[in-house]
This record gives sequence, C-alpha cells and structure tokens, in this order.
Amino acid sequence: MQTVATIGVYGFTAEMFLDRLREADVGRLLDVRQRRGVRGSDYAWANSARLQAALAEAGIEYRHHKELAPTTELRQLQYREDDRRGVGKRSRTQLARKYRERYVAEILDRADLDAVVAELPTERGAALMCVERDPEACHRSLIAEHLAADYGIEVTHFRPE
Repeated sequence: MQTVATIGVYGFTAEMFLDRLREADVGRLLDVRQRRGVRGSDYAWANSARLQAALAEAGIEYRHHKELAPTTELRQLQYREDDRRGVGKRSRTQLARKYRERYVAEILDRADLDAVVAELPTERGAALMCVERDPEACHRSLIAEHLAADYGIEVTHFRPE
C-alpha cells in the first residue's frame, strides 16, 4: 500500500525535520508551497535551495507541485479569516470553511492527481510538505484527504514533538 505523510516546517529544526522523514522511510518529498521560502532565520533551512540540498544529502527526492499550492487570492481569504478570529498564521488550528471549499473547487478538482499518484514511490513513502505546523491548518491536509478517499493511500501526519 502506498503511504503519504504530511509535514510542516513550523516547529521543526532542519535536523528534526530530516530525522522524521528518514524514520518514516520517505523517499520523495512533494513541496506544495506556492512560494518556496520561509521568513525568519529559524526556518532558513526550509528555503528551496537549502532544503533541496539537505534532502539530496539525506537520499530523499524533491518535487515541487506548485499546481497544488493555493493561489495568492485564496491565501488572502484565509488571512482575512485569521484576522477576524484573532489568530496568527503560525497559531492557526483550522482552515476557514470558505477557503476549504474554494481550494477544493479551484485547485484540487482541477489538478491531475492521477499524475501525482503515479509519481509516488512504491518502495518507500512520500510526504506532502508546506509550512504550517498542524495539518488541519494547511491545504496539505485537503490534498491528503483526497489521496486517501480517491486512491486508498494511507495518510499519516507528522508533527513536531
């Protein structure tokens, strides 16, 4: 059975992040961010070039799937809801209902998930990566839900200790 994990950047150090992927025998990381950078020196390791170099050294393949990233407009919709609720991006615990609906309709329903599934490793696991600590606060959980429901893929969610 194919397996996919989800993992965020926030809360991990580079070492913890790579250790978690190695422990789970992840062979390919699918980066589903629109912008492949993270603000702040604590997370500079997750900027695209550094991350790709670290993954290569760890024996983990990297793929960027920008087509699965939310648009700027969708991200702004979520930010407005975060502001309304008085939560910051790094402390968000759930996605706005309208964001979920629009992300599925505008991104997931149009994406070629067959192609994504076809590139998943069969001998090792894969991981969907974005920045949010909790999968419930990130679009990667919506992708994972669809992979589980539509393709029978086993999903786990990695969180920092």
